[in-house]
Parts: sequence; C-alpha cells; structure tokens
Amino acid sequence: MSTSALTPVFIRLKLSLLRNGLRQSSGRRAAYITSVVVTLLFAALQLIGLIALRGNDHAASVVVLLTGVLALGWAVMPLFFPSGDETLDPTRLVMLPLRPRPLVSALLAASLVGIGPLFTLCLVVGSAFALAHGAFAVVVSVLAVPLALLVCVALARAVAAANIRLLTSRKGRDLAVLSGLVIAVGIQIVNFGAQRIGDAGGLSALDPAAAIVRWLPPASAIGAVDSASEGSYGVAVAQLALSVVALVLLLGSWQRSLTKLMTSPDGSTLAAASEPTRKESASGLHRLLPEGRTGTVMQRSLRYVWRDPKTKAAWVTALAIGLIVPMFNALQGTGSIYFACFAAGMLGIQMYNQFGQDTSAFWMVALTISSTKDAYAELRARALALLVITLPYTALVTVLTASLLGNWKALPEVLGLSFALLGAMLATGAVASARFPYSIPQDSAYKNVAPGQGGLAWISIFGGMISAAVLCAPVIALTIWLHASSGESATWLLLPVGAAYGLLIGWAGVRVAAPQTANRLPEILAAVSKG
Repeated sequence: MSTSALTPVFIRLKLSLLRNGLRQSSGRRAAYITSVVVTLLFAALQLIGLIALRGNDHAASVVVLLTGVLALGWAVMPLFFPSGDETLDPTRLVMLPLRPRPLVSALLAASLVGIGPLFTLCLVVGSAFALAHGAFAVVVSVLAVPLALLVCVALARAVAAANIRLLTSRKGRDLAVLSGLVIAVGIQIVNFGAQRIGDAGGLSALDPAAAIVRWLPPASAIGAVDSASEGSYGVAVAQLALSVVALVLLLGSWQRSLTKLMTSPDGSTLAAASEPTRKESASGLHRLLPEGRTGTVMQRSLRYVWRDPKTKAAWVTALAIGLIVPMFNALQGTGSIYFACFAAGMLGIQMYNQFGQDTSAFWMVALTISSTKDAYAELRARALALLVITLPYTALVTVLTASLLGNWKALPEVLGLSFALLGAMLATGAVASARFPYSIPQDSAYKNVAPGQGGLAWISIFGGMISAAVLCAPVIALTIWLHASSGESATWLLLPVGAAYGLLIGWAGVRVAAPQTANRLPEILAAVSKG
C-alpha cells in the first residue's frame, strides 16, 4: 500500500482510538476534556508570553532554550508514559502486510493528531513570531515551525520504537513509576535555575547556554529565524540544514527499528530454552538478616521495595525528595541544616499502612498471626526492614547538608533530631497500620487509595505525622533549651539522646500496635482487600 493511501487510514485510526476511548466512561471523557482545556489555556498563555517577548534583547535565548526543553520532553515522554498512546506500540502492526517506509510516513502524520502536537505547535509558532524580523526571517520561520514540530514528533517515535521491547515489559512498567521522580527533580531544577537567573541580573544569564543549544536540533530551526533577522543568512541556512539532517536521521532510525520489529522474532515466538534446574540458595542479603520470622519478614518487605511497582514508586519518590529539598536549599545559600530532618520524615511515612501494601495477599500473613507475640514479631521485623534503608540514608543526607553549609558543629544535634523523628514515625506508623488500614489499588498507576477509603488514608498519614511531631517534643524542647541557655557546647549530647529516644519510642509504638493488630485481623484483612 502506498503512503498516500495509507496516511488517511492511520489518521482515521488515531481518531477512532481517541473516540472509542472516550466512550468507555463519563469520567474518562470529563478528565480528557478538562486536560484539553487546561492544556490549551496554558498554551495560549505561553503563546501570549512569547509574543510579548518580541523586541526583547534576550528573546532569542529564551525561545531557543524553550525549544530545547520541549524536544527533551518529547524524547523522554515515551520512556515514562509508554501507555499514554496506543499507537506508540508498533508491535501491534507486525502481522499486517505493510512496508516500513510508507508505515513511517503514515505514523508520522497520525502522530500530529493530539494535544501534545497542538501544544508544541503553539509554542513553536510563538517562538518564531518573537524572533522574525524582516521578509527573509519570515520565510525562514515558515520553514522552521513545521520542521521543529516534525523533529520533536519523530524524536518521540524513534525513541519509542527503539525501546518498545523494554517499554512493554515489566521493567518498562517499573520505569514508568519514575515519572513522578523526574517531575519532582525537574521542578526543583527549574526553581533553582530561576533563582540563579534572578541573582545573575536577569535573562542575560541564559545567553551562554543558548549559544550552544541554538546549534542543536530542533532548537537550531528556531535559532535560524534569529540568525535570519540579524542578517546572518548563511548561518540561518546552516541551522535549518542541521534540523533537516536530524529529521532525516531520526526517520531513518525509526524505519530501521520498525524493520527489525516486524521481521525479527521476540521471546514470545521462540521456544523457551530449557534451563537446568538450580537450587535456590540464600542471597547475600538474606545471609545478613536474622534467623527465623524476623529475617523472613524483613526479606519480604525489602523485596516489596525492589519488585512491587507501587511500593518502589513510593520509596523512590521519598528518597529523591528527601535529598532534593535539603540539597537545593543548601545550594541556594538560604537553607538550614535542620532541613536534613526532612529526609527522616519522608522515609518515616513508609511505615504507614504496612498491611495495605500487601493488598489481598495479606490473608497469608494473617494466617501466621495467632497472638500478640506474632503480631509484635511481624511489626518489629517490618520496622527493622525500614531501618536498614532509612538509618544510613538519613545519616548520609545530614552529612551532605552539613558539608554544603559548612556547619559541622550542628551535625550531631541534627542527626539526633532526625533519629528521634524517625523513631516517632515508626511508632505512629505501626499504630496507624493497625487502626486505619486501607487498600492500595493495583489496577491503576494513578490511584493509591481505594474508593471510599480516602478519609482513612488522611487520618492514617496526617494524623500520624502530627502525633509523631508531638512525640518528638521532648527532644525538640531539649534542643531549644540548650541553645537558649548558651549550652551549645553540649549539643553533641543530642545525638545519643535522640538515637536512644527514637529507639525507645519506636519500640513502644510497636508494642502498643501489636495487640491492636492481633485483635483487629478480620477488619484489617477486609480493609486492605477492598477494591
């Protein structure tokens, strides 16, 4: 089938997929319409802002870097949102009698249908308008706008086709949970960059970076408009040529990936090779854990962290934000070493709803709990598994924060406060897990609470955090008293005091939660199995 005949078919297919998806439920239609309205509103505001930049001395730096960031977003989008567009998966077409070259053209045309391409088009048009001065620059912008858009879309398609085996596997789904981390890190980087720009005296701080990015496609296409406005016609042509070459190379890479996908067998079409049966031996981690139930429960909890996508997402996000907040505040020069306690707070949250992360499989754990002693051993082992990660991580974040601020004198007291806070959150988390368990849906990547249990989740997490802060009051009061009474020379005592207090309060919380867990097993099982 020729390209001219295949392209309309794929465009109609894309529209049909969109229409049929919206027919599934009114909630999905409402969410899609809301996202369209918000995206278009944001795109309109961005377009107005870019138009307002026209005539500004640093407009070229802003729009060139904006185009570069936009292209980066298109490149990583398939990696973190592999299920966002069904047409991103070319393996669905391998059984059809289609040649790769016309298939590339048809898929490229179909890829231009959607909110993302429309949003990109608005930004690229605004960028070109902000820079186009003169007849030749207008002609260049007419070529640069569609060229930049095509490079962005082709980049996303080429990345998706090259990694489709990974993206449709379990590892790919695990990779998708990192999207929250990328967003969190990106927001902090943008915030840090904006503050640096303000400290440097304005948009002129962007000029050195823009001088490099303007030669990288597709930003080079927008840079060509600026070069044409300044009368550098040869430079403008060279920058346009770079984007054209990039588009050709991306389309070629995409075509080669499609050819490989449509002609090479994968694991599902090959007979599984027989492997010799190996006796399962204890892993290195297991050999380091205690014997009996404690070691078994600890290993199970740590495996949840490594293998379960929802648990892994929560841990990765907590580890990242717990490091980002104190680090970026320290780098900005306005932070305090006490921000390092944020790491202990973020990791302590992982103790809440311990049984909910087991979902319906909790019934197997419930069968092993027949007394308060069993419940105590279960909760203690889960708390110890958390401490395997949280204790060294909390110490590491505190040391890094102290080194960036040069405030080594306050290191012992902050470590003591962090350990006390961690122990308090383990205590309240154990009680909250017994008193306010809730289910974590596994069929949705965006829901962490089953319908109807939102109140339980709020009470469990925020009530527990407030209680943890109250439990830490003695150590906080001791810290304030030492500083107020000119006893800073004795603040090093807060390290052993905070560590001992955290250990004591954590043990007490587990002891209190154990009988509640043993007595409320049917209620806990019903709550965590809901949904």
